Amino acid sequence: MQCLQAFKYELRPNGEQQRRMRRFAGSCRFVFNRALALQKSRYEAGERKLSYAALCKELAVWKQARETAWLGQAPSQPLQQALKDLERAYGNFFAKRAAFPRFKRKGRHDAFRYPQGVKLDESNSRIFLPKLGWVRYRNSRKVMGAIKNVTVSACGGKWFVSIQTEREVETPRHPASGVVGVDMGVANLATLSTGEVIAPANALKKHQRQLARAQRAMNRKNKFSRNWTKAKARVQKIHIRIGNARRDHLHKLTTALSKNHAAVVVEDLQVRNMTRSTSGTVYQPGRNVRAKAGLNRAILDQGWHEFCRQLEYKQAWRGGMVVAVPPQYTSQQCSVCGHVEAANRPTQSRFECVACGHTAHADVNAARNILAAGHAVMACGGDVSPDRHRGDDPAAPMKQEPAEATGAGSMPAQAR
Repeated sequence: MQCLQAFKYELRPNGEQQRRMRRFAGSCRFVFNRALALQKSRYEAGERKLSYAALCKELAVWKQARETAWLGQAPSQPLQQALKDLERAYGNFFAKRAAFPRFKRKGRHDAFRYPQGVKLDESNSRIFLPKLGWVRYRNSRKVMGAIKNVTVSACGGKWFVSIQTEREVETPRHPASGVVGVDMGVANLATLSTGEVIAPANALKKHQRQLARAQRAMNRKNKFSRNWTKAKARVQKIHIRIGNARRDHLHKLTTALSKNHAAVVVEDLQVRNMTRSTSGTVYQPGRNVRAKAGLNRAILDQGWHEFCRQLEYKQAWRGGMVVAVPPQYTSQQCSVCGHVEAANRPTQSRFECVACGHTAHADVNAARNILAAGHAVMACGGDVSPDRHRGDDPAAPMKQEPAEATGAGSMPAQAR
């Protein structure tokens, strides 16, 4: 079994190396934007899109031109990788996996990639990068596997290197055998079917006042002035701290779940649809805009998508599995008798079935429904519908989901 893994370290370059890395990142950004502008102009003229090979020929012409001769100072392979990134972005757009490619901005995701020509000296904690030489890095763990490519990126005034490796490993067999259902929420980040409740990190909420103060100070500065640049760096530093705290909390949670359970059942939540703005237009303004904006902020602060992403690859490494089930009616369905009704949940945290009288914590009840749906999916390979709980008469009417549940997925219990 082939295992792909990335190892990220902080670089410790000198002043000259930092200046070169900024120039290299700028050259890759220029090539990407110019190629994208060329593709858009050809489309507007009714011509076909250029292939990657044709764009590489255009890149050679740009290097020979007098006004863009400075592209020759950058390593050629990272420039070609920028064209590959554009080709991949077009492919994702045509496959309806992503939006149309956009032009890159300076200071946002500055990076360049080496597909080969890199040497690693772990004993001396240094790495050789073409046209940069040997660069020292903070060696925190050993790199395992053969190096496939190396990406150098800037974040918060620091430079990092991500080394992607590939190695052959034996097909793992998960040490645990249990299955658990997980109900994601806002008041509680996750509630397990075993009854365990995991509190949220609330990284943004803890730094919200500090972030607002820094943003107001930046808005008072003249844009693009030296003081504005310093204030922007302070805002970016706070955002990085928030992201690091959120990822650290999610890594600890997903690692514990992956180690202790062979299968984890989660809801297939459509976060993008759930956090869509309700501001509306000038002629048709939305309702409860501030309340919905606060709910969207709370949902995004939990990092549900990142939670599922981490859980999936960690389970794959250990030989486990992650099962995603439809989230509809999980908060209104009784985990004992299967009765579905909105009145089953009189309060935010209390569940009381109007049919059988079963009472439980609302999130625990939802997690048990998710677990039952996961068992059904693993047994028969299909999704689960509350129709099976209608009794002997399949044509009997069923209570409808309230208006806040959308076709893309109902809002989780804590977010209602």
